[in-house]
Amino acid sequence: MHGTRKQRKGITHILFPLFGNRVPGQLIIQYTDKCNARCPQCGMRVTEHFSRSKLDIETVKRMIDHAAENGVNALSFTGGEPFLFFDDIMELVTYAGDAGIKYTRTGTNGFMFMNPSTPDFNSRIRRIAEGIAASGLYTFWISIDSAVPALHEQMRGLPGVIEGIEKALPIFGEYGIYPSANLGINRNTGGVFEAGTSSAQIYDSFRKAFGKFYSAAIDLGFTIVNACYPMSIDADDPGELSAVYGATSEASLIQFTKEERAVVFSALFDTIPEYRSKIRIFTPRTSLHSLIRQYTLEPGYSYSCRGGIEFFFVNAGDGNTYPCGYRGTDNLGKFWELDFEKLDKKAQCRRCDWECFRDPSELSGPLLTLFGNPAFFLKRVLKDPPHIKLWLEDIRYFAACNLFDGRTPPDYRKLSAFAPE
Repeated sequence: MHGTRKQRKGITHILFPLFGNRVPGQLIIQYTDKCNARCPQCGMRVTEHFSRSKLDIETVKRMIDHAAENGVNALSFTGGEPFLFFDDIMELVTYAGDAGIKYTRTGTNGFMFMNPSTPDFNSRIRRIAEGIAASGLYTFWISIDSAVPALHEQMRGLPGVIEGIEKALPIFGEYGIYPSANLGINRNTGGVFEAGTSSAQIYDSFRKAFGKFYSAAIDLGFTIVNACYPMSIDADDPGELSAVYGATSEASLIQFTKEERAVVFSALFDTIPEYRSKIRIFTPRTSLHSLIRQYTLEPGYSYSCRGGIEFFFVNAGDGNTYPCGYRGTDNLGKFWELDFEKLDKKAQCRRCDWECFRDPSELSGPLLTLFGNPAFFLKRVLKDPPHIKLWLEDIRYFAACNLFDGRTPPDYRKLSAFAPE
C-alpha cells in the first residue's frame, strides 16, 4: 500500500496549498491519557482518578492513511505520557514517514531519565536513541517545567531526571538526535513565584524566568527549545470552551487573566532576541506580538486559528476528532470519515492560545491573505508595520534553524545573524 503513496518533498508541498487558501495540514493524536507523573498543572497526572484510555495501533494507522491522503504533512503524538508505549509510537512514526508525512513529533515527561547512576542507564538510553533514529522521527521533545532542577522534579514527581537528561543528551547526539526542551509556561518557570501582582512585577519576574530557563537549557546541552503557552482556559473566559484535552487544569500555577497573559507574552517576546543565536527557539515572535495586541488593544487582531480546517486533534478517550483540544463540544467524529472538502473553510476562532495551532495559524496568515485577500493584507501592513517585519524575521530565523529539524545540529554561523546588536 505504501508504494502507491506519493512522497511530498521539498518546500513546494508547504507553500502550494496556500495558493488555494489552505495551509499545510497538521494532526495531533493523543495516543493515551495514561501518565506516571504528578504535574500539578495537568489534569492527567497520575494522582487523578478516571478511566484511562489508549488508542488501538491499527486504528491510528487508519487515521494516518487518511491524513496522508488529504495532504496532512505534520503529525504529533501526545499523551498522557506517550513513551509508556514507546514501541507503539515508534512503529506509528515509521508508518507515518512511509506514508509521506515528513514532520513527525512526539515527546516525554522524562521518566526514563530517572536513576542516572544505575548500571543500565546508558544501555537504556541507547535503546531509546536507536528506536528514535530508526523511526525517522523529526522532532523529539522533553518537557521541563522550571529552570530550577529540584523544583521541576518536585512538580513532576520524577527525582533525578535533570541529571539524567544532562547525561542522556550526548548519547542522543551520537545517534544524530537533538531533542527540544519543552517548557509549559507556568508561575514556577524561573523558580518559586514570589512576585507581586502588578503588571511591572509580573513582567520583571517572567523576564528573569525566561532568561534563566533558556540559560539552563543551554547548560544542559539542549540545542532547541520551545514554549507551550499556559495550558489552561482563561480565568476570565466567558465559558465558551470545554477542554477535551486533559493537559489543562484550574491550578493557580497556570491560571492567568488576559491582562496577565499579555504581560507574560511581552516578557517572552523581549527575552527571545537575547538567546536566538545561542539556541534554536521555536517560538515565533510574530505570534506573541499578535496575542499581546489582541489582549491589550484589539480583541480580534490575531489571525484566526485554522483548527477544524487543516488542523485537528484526536482524543484518546473516545477516539474522536476535534478542531483542537479545547473545543470539546465540536465533535467531528472519526478522523478517517472526515471529508476535507465539506469542512467549513472559514477560520474565526480566537478563543485559546494553544500554540500548536495558534503559531502555525499566525505564521501562515499573511500569506493566506496575500493570495486570497490582497486588500486586507495591504491594510494590515499599513496598520501595523512592525508585524510584517517580525513575520519576515521569523521566516528567516526558521530557515536558519533548518525548520527545527531535530535530526541535524544547529548551524551557529547562521544563527549568529540573529545575535542582539
